[in-house]
This record gives sequence, structure tokens and C-alpha cells, in this order.
Amino acid sequence: MDLVLFGPPGAGKGTQAAVLSDELGIPQVATGDIFRRHLKEGTELGVLAQSFMGKGQLVPDEVVWDIVETRLAEDDCKDGVLLDGFPRSVRQAELLVQWLESQGRRLHAVTALQLPDETIVARLGGRRTCMSCGATYHVEHNPTSVEGVCNRCDGEVVQRKDDHEETIRARLATYKEQTEPVLTYFRQFDLVTDIDGTGSIEAVSQRLRLAIG
Repeated sequence: MDLVLFGPPGAGKGTQAAVLSDELGIPQVATGDIFRRHLKEGTELGVLAQSFMGKGQLVPDEVVWDIVETRLAEDDCKDGVLLDGFPRSVRQAELLVQWLESQGRRLHAVTALQLPDETIVARLGGRRTCMSCGATYHVEHNPTSVEGVCNRCDGEVVQRKDDHEETIRARLATYKEQTEPVLTYFRQFDLVTDIDGTGSIEAVSQRLRLAIG
């Protein structure tokens, strides 16, 4: 079973992907993880990608696809994958569909978690992180016992720049700009199911299970 899961920053996409991956017995494949591995290992593709990133340029779709394809070709992916946030452009989507067809496979479903922007801003904007041990808190749902002090190591707990409202809204705008065309592409094949991403982890997981069938 080959699946794609989309979701904006703060939607809990990574959590849901991990749950589904375990339940379905297929690997969760996230482009960020693949890129980091290639960059760390200094592979030919990693060096090529870095040549663009080092200049502040976007890595071309064909290079991104070549990197993803190396992961899809590994043995643990032969019975299916859960693609986490990939593809990120229509061209990447086309290359994915073509590759699956060449392997006698097809996408089973594309699911897209949908949440109001204000819900995401509240989720991420309330997040706080320990500068020493990396523990995370939330000002409403999981506050520290003493404001600004980590419960675990007594380190300083702060709001990261990524969790400032203006940064969150910029990330959301980028997500919509990149993702909507990809979803439009997949909708023509009647593959996309929009999922209400609000509520508990289990409630969202259940909606995803029903959508996948």
C-alpha cells in the first residue's frame, strides 16, 4: 500500500505518520530524513543537493526525486510506503506516479490534514523549548512548574524563533503555496481525502484509518 500524507506545520503529521506506519507495517518516508542522511554521508546526490542549497537555491525537482527514489528502491519499501510530506511540487508528483507505474504499483490514497490557521498558531505559538535538554512544553497544555525553568534539568525555557507568530504564519503561507498545486494534481485522479486535523491524536488517527480503508 502506497500512501501520501500531507499536513501543515503543527498539524501533528509526523505523529500520525508514525502511528499509521506501525499499524500498516510500511515505512514512513520523510524527505527531510533522506536529505539529512545523504548530506551527512556525503553521497554524490548529497553533494549535488548541497551545491544548490549552499547558494540559497531550491534543489531541482529531478535531484530531489533522485534522492527520494534511492530510498524507495530499498528492500523495506517494496510492499509499500507512507510518504510524509512528499511530493512538494507537481513535477515531483508526476515523477512519483510514473515510478510507481513502472513498478506495477499505484497510490492508494492521498490524505491532507486540514486545520484552521488560528488553531495552528495557538498550538505552535504556545510551545516552549528548553535550551539545555530540548524538552518541550506548552504554555496552556503542558506548562513548566516554574515559569521559564525546565522541569527536567532546570535549564532556561524559551520560545524558539520558529514558534513566533510571524514565523508560523510565513511557514503556513509557504505550505499552502507549495502544497495546493500538488493536491490539485492528485485530485484529478480522485485520490485526495481532506481530513479534519482537530481533536485528539486518536480521533485524528481514526479519521485517517477510515479514509484509507
